[in-house]
Amino acid sequence: MTIPLFDDWRVRSLMPADAEAIAKYANNRNVSINLRDSFPYPYTLADAQKWLRSVAARQPETAWAIASSREVVGGIGIHIQPDVYRHSAELGYWLGEPFWGKGIATAAVKSVVDFVFRNFDLVRLFAGVFEWNPASERVLKKAGFVLESRMRKSVLKEGKHIDQLLYVIIREDWEKNISH
Repeated sequence: MTIPLFDDWRVRSLMPADAEAIAKYANNRNVSINLRDSFPYPYTLADAQKWLRSVAARQPETAWAIASSREVVGGIGIHIQPDVYRHSAELGYWLGEPFWGKGIATAAVKSVVDFVFRNFDLVRLFAGVFEWNPASERVLKKAGFVLESRMRKSVLKEGKHIDQLLYVIIREDWEKNISH
């Protein structure tokens, strides 16, 4: 899968050869502080290889690279929820720090939301943002997500209990926005 974004940027399928670039940009505390603890810091080549093996086995494909024509600079994906939540998915993404503030994450999120609603039987996408990450909030708002709740002190990160903000986009709202 490849989705052109703008200029040289795209969202595309991941490949085993992406491991070095993933490790290069993921091994950054400013990236990891905004993600779950399962995204390790320091982030090694072995971590990247292990993660790539795990996502390669997923059917359908639910994790993708944010990349230029030269290298991967981030990742984006969905986690389809189980049981009664099976028509909902959590969206997650990260971008290497040198690429922040350039509109890449916003373009990637918008494109993946479009791709997911066109290709998956989902009604709801949601994303959690740690309270200290207003840049990620802006990305989600620009992509059509709305703040649904503030989960007070629901996250333990870096030894601090912090709020997580839950942003949501519903298929019917997405459909209204694409028809304009």
